[in-house]
Amino acid sequence: MDVLQKSVVTPLQPVLKPIVEALPQPVHDAIISLISAPCHKALVLDLNLVEDSACTSLAISKALGIAIVGASAVVKVPQILKLINSRSSAGVSFASYALETASLLITLSYSVRNGFPFSTFGETALIAIQDVAIGVLVLTFAGRSVAAATFVAIVAAAVYALLFDQNLIDGQTMAYLQTGAGALGVASKLPQIYAIWKEGGTGQLSAFAVFNYLFGSLSRIFTTLQEVEDKLILYGFIAGFSLNLILAAQMVYYWNSPAPKQKTASSAKIAEKPVPTSSFAQSSSASPRPGSKTPTTRRRG
Repeated sequence: MDVLQKSVVTPLQPVLKPIVEALPQPVHDAIISLISAPCHKALVLDLNLVEDSACTSLAISKALGIAIVGASAVVKVPQILKLINSRSSAGVSFASYALETASLLITLSYSVRNGFPFSTFGETALIAIQDVAIGVLVLTFAGRSVAAATFVAIVAAAVYALLFDQNLIDGQTMAYLQTGAGALGVASKLPQIYAIWKEGGTGQLSAFAVFNYLFGSLSRIFTTLQEVEDKLILYGFIAGFSLNLILAAQMVYYWNSPAPKQKTASSAKIAEKPVPTSSFAQSSSASPRPGSKTPTTRRRG
């Protein structure tokens, strides 16, 4: 930070000072609510990055958190569009998205109940919504519409139980669930890793989503270390990053592999249906029964 302060910030202070002073008060209030008044004075008003290293780390953490929340609004939109355009769920594991949805809902509820800063968990709600949409599309394109409707109903019931009726699940039980959420988050990656390995390609899996998840999980480790003193949350992000790294490596390895084709119910029936032979071939290949009369060209006199 010393180098950045001396080489960039200090020379630009004559230019940056009028810009900072021209900012409206609501902007200053928003910054104060994020990083506190002392850090606002040191970093924004005084433009000093080295006066308080804790303030600098907190500001970086808040910026990363806000960026993650913002990016999460569209992180899986390419995956959704890819499924819709191809009308195929080849290479995409429903089990992976179902487990991840469960993990995200638990983490969201746990963070809300403990009053953690929104910048440290806000993306969980947005990603969970996109996961549900992907899960529905995967089941629908696999010809399992009833299962898709059941999946939505189960998610709705879980949201009500975890977020809107805290009498059903007390704080201690919520802590146990969060411990399990870390395991679910890890387990959610395993079906997708296995599906890619089994198919020998990534199919309809979106590279944009995979690599954004990788960088997002790495950033979440930093923001959690800076703002949340909770080992349950931290260990979950560390484990998630490790498996996201494997998914990213698979994406690179199978980059030029052809997409695996998904067999539909109609194509399976066509494949199983025997091809009928022509009547001419049947009649020509059939041999006369023993003792039966055969046609003759002999003329009767």
